[in-house]
Amino acid sequence: MKLPEASPKQDGQIRNSMLILIAFATAFFPRMLETVGFPSVVNFLHFATVPLAFFWILLQPPVNDRQHILNSKILLTGLFVLIGVATASAIVNSAGVINVILSFLLLAEPFMLLLALVWTPIAPENLQRFKKWIFGFASFHIGLALAQFVLLEAGILKPGRLGLPQDNIQGVFYLSGSGHVVGASVSIAYGIYYLISAKASPMWLRVGILAASIIQIQVAETKQVMFVSLAAFLLLVLVSVKNIKTTIQYAVAMILVGYAFWWATQNIEFFRNYNSWAKPELYGPEGEATVLKLSSIRIIISHYESALNALFGLGPGHTVGRLGGWMLQKYGDLLAPLGATVHPASQETWDMVWGTRLGPRSSMFSPLYGWAGIWGDIGWIGLATYLYLSSIIWRRFCLDDFSKFLMLNIFIHGLIFSQMEEPGYMLFMAVLIGLRWHEIHGSRRLQNRPVDY
Repeated sequence: MKLPEASPKQDGQIRNSMLILIAFATAFFPRMLETVGFPSVVNFLHFATVPLAFFWILLQPPVNDRQHILNSKILLTGLFVLIGVATASAIVNSAGVINVILSFLLLAEPFMLLLALVWTPIAPENLQRFKKWIFGFASFHIGLALAQFVLLEAGILKPGRLGLPQDNIQGVFYLSGSGHVVGASVSIAYGIYYLISAKASPMWLRVGILAASIIQIQVAETKQVMFVSLAAFLLLVLVSVKNIKTTIQYAVAMILVGYAFWWATQNIEFFRNYNSWAKPELYGPEGEATVLKLSSIRIIISHYESALNALFGLGPGHTVGRLGGWMLQKYGDLLAPLGATVHPASQETWDMVWGTRLGPRSSMFSPLYGWAGIWGDIGWIGLATYLYLSSIIWRRFCLDDFSKFLMLNIFIHGLIFSQMEEPGYMLFMAVLIGLRWHEIHGSRRLQNRPVDY
């Protein structure tokens, strides 16, 4: 019996979805690949695969929806503005061309991957195939993290350079400085998504995956991930006030969850580590945590030489973002021959971190964090451009509360550490938002209902 052949259109959809999957995988797995012996350049592979997939797919016919095409073009225009601002900042501050390219891609890749994912229609069977791959990647990540915990407890896996055993529970982000936080953030997002999206799976499996992600948060002692999730849920309630019924439902759920969480921190040993933050003296205007957190802002401003620095910052990769704070130092041998430039503001901020009691203990109090990095590198104009791009996603691509919850998680993480520029985390968030867009968009079309952008 001859098997039916895929039509050219279906074959193109498969190629597009596989291109996106490969691009995503190059950002999701490189830390693990480097750990098992791959050269460090594997961490840069996504800087090629994501743009290639993006431009290839944008050459394909888009979804036959005039409003969606308009939304996509608005986002594309915003990306052109962002690279223009980064270039202007580099000119003002004599930053290297490679600084511009890497800084732009660190910020833009999630938008590019999301736009590639929603640009063309995907047949239901191809969408399901793509989701199974993503589910497999994320489930493997959670399983690996829990296996790392068991091996650490058994003494088989040694903590190594990361010091505390729980810092080594990182899943596919093993070994990286804040991989336990990034890994737990990915897991809880996947756990919630699987619970609400995998409706064909049995409830015990959906609840089990969510429970496994929460266990990972606990054994890795990533308190900030739980804090960010609860804060994002609170903000989601506040931004949903236009729907009174939904707001009341969320408010009741938030009160119950909040009380249960507080009770657990007081009465269950497994949750007592959250009490280590309950020290009001750290958070006043002159508190140790406040002074350290804001030190990068003071350092950046101290290097201003003209009003142009306020508008365009100190240059791409010149302050406390992922590029200036980590990559230019860690991969200096690779990037320096390409013309990469550095700025003393980055090292001065690190000196503040290592010169305090809190700095080395928790990324929660780090002065190197996403929003400060964007503002420090490309100034108020760059920060406004990034916020505008984010608002496009919020208003035109986040079609349900879960997608907005993910966005709020990103925004809050951006106030803590450099997670807004962590490719594996950000591209995973982009994929989940894109999948929800396809699910909701497809469902409403089947019901002949208009899509509310």
